[in-house]
Amino acid sequence: MFPDVRHRRLPKLFLLVTALALPLTACGQDLGKSNFARTTVPAAAGTGQVADGPITDAAVAADVLRTIQPCQFLTKDALGALGLGTVEDDPSPSSIAFDTCRNKVKDPGGKEIRFELEIGGTLLPRADKTTGQVGGLPLRVNKTGDTDCTVAAMTALNPEMALAVSVTYVGDPCRPGQTLVEAVVQKVHNSPEKYPTPSGTVLTADPCATADTAVVASAVPSAKSAPSGLHSCEWKGKATGPAVAVGFLPGLPPLAGDGYSQVDLGSGITGFQKQETTGSPRCKVQWQHRPWQGDDVELAQVDYRAGAADSDPCGKAVTVAKNVVTKLPKA
Repeated sequence: MFPDVRHRRLPKLFLLVTALALPLTACGQDLGKSNFARTTVPAAAGTGQVADGPITDAAVAADVLRTIQPCQFLTKDALGALGLGTVEDDPSPSSIAFDTCRNKVKDPGGKEIRFELEIGGTLLPRADKTTGQVGGLPLRVNKTGDTDCTVAAMTALNPEMALAVSVTYVGDPCRPGQTLVEAVVQKVHNSPEKYPTPSGTVLTADPCATADTAVVASAVPSAKSAPSGLHSCEWKGKATGPAVAVGFLPGLPPLAGDGYSQVDLGSGITGFQKQETTGSPRCKVQWQHRPWQGDDVELAQVDYRAGAADSDPCGKAVTVAKNVVTKLPKA
């Protein structure tokens, strides 16, 4: 398997869709030249989304997508049914994201196809990469280099969000990516499996609604919010100015050490803050909200990044974190 190598004690709020290293294998059947079942239609066909209009499909609304389990689309049975090849492993959920999962398939010639699915991806192909529709949703496809492709079924356009698949494959990576996206869209419209949502979980929370505008403005003047995923939101002012982000993620309980120190966030909550010592002034504050699964807990995080010199980045991050604590769902 290709494990999530990001450090679990220091999770990053924004997940980058990265190209995964892929060794060349012995030549065999090129899956890029195989015939797959296709359901994509031209952009002008059907009654689906117009290119620049709002997406009103209730099945892909953000509050619905937040609770969908991503690994159901990458199980042995789910991938095996696509006819792409042999699936040897169970899917690998991200250790620092609720909405991301990975797995791989070995094509008939023995070459690996590596998939990463993100529900609610925001690092997406440009609008001019739209190639048609899938399940009534605009489809964007962008191949980078010889082995990598991002395929996205858009679920929102302003701001942009999608059911996004990143593929690495020595062949035509876009074709298996599109095949998987079509299956994901179909399942999302047909009773997808969802996470349990116990009382108080942050899984259902809208991160852009968990901080007061006035409080954020004290750290980021003229701040405007935009989701950076289903479970994260960022407030920015000027392009070169400061920014603050709020996010929710699974992870191990935070501890003091490795640069983190305790801080009182009020309401009986102990947070852990860490100021970066290199680059622009930056501070992260993280705290446990409630239990999650196994040893993991639900974490809330505030990440403040100064646009220039700032003598107290952690003071600003803690101010926002104290506000977020009061806005989170209660058990």
